Amino acid sequence: MSTDGWKNFGRYGADRDPGNIHGKIALGRALEDALERLIIDGGIKSPATSRRGLMARLRYLTETKGGPRALADAGVTVTPATIKAWRSGKQRPRPATLEAIDTAYWNLRAANVLANSGAFKQHLNRGGRGTKVEIHPINQNVVDEPRRRENLRVRTFQVRYVWDDAVDALTAGDADKLEEIWDDIIADMDSDWGAYTYVSHIGLGA
Repeated sequence: MSTDGWKNFGRYGADRDPGNIHGKIALGRALEDALERLIIDGGIKSPATSRRGLMARLRYLTETKGGPRALADAGVTVTPATIKAWRSGKQRPRPATLEAIDTAYWNLRAANVLANSGAFKQHLNRGGRGTKVEIHPINQNVVDEPRRRENLRVRTFQVRYVWDDAVDALTAGDADKLEEIWDDIIADMDSDWGAYTYVSHIGLGA
């Protein structure tokens, strides 16, 4: 398929597979996945059912701004005296309450990470080394046979300098900016760059 063909995506059947999507959409999803990993990997590892895990969550929820609201939103509406008893070990939350405390913790951690986009940008920039991007081409099986590009393969390379703008675009929900960034990324590829305007998946090594 020629580069012009990609400007008319679907003319030769590529849109028959809903998994074939524009790179800007795949990039946004990849950024969301990387953000979720950052939230989880940097969070408390011990489960809420363990003493260590419960104490760590209660400490975060009582000593971090927004903690009481996160607890209330998760359905935990006990008195400060009850929380103090939990922290001292004199009482233990019921299983349903433990689950709600865990929910409150992760919701608050996610909100705080999202509010500090600088940390996410730093995570992706890696001190100027950038992040590895793995690009999976579209599923060619649905394309009309004479127009298939069977030589397309998974491409992997290091991407630098775009991540601040990418995070800002993700946060703002700016699809046009994500499209511009995706065009910049694939422009560094060889003459096949147009064949990666649409993809089936993008993975980030972050």
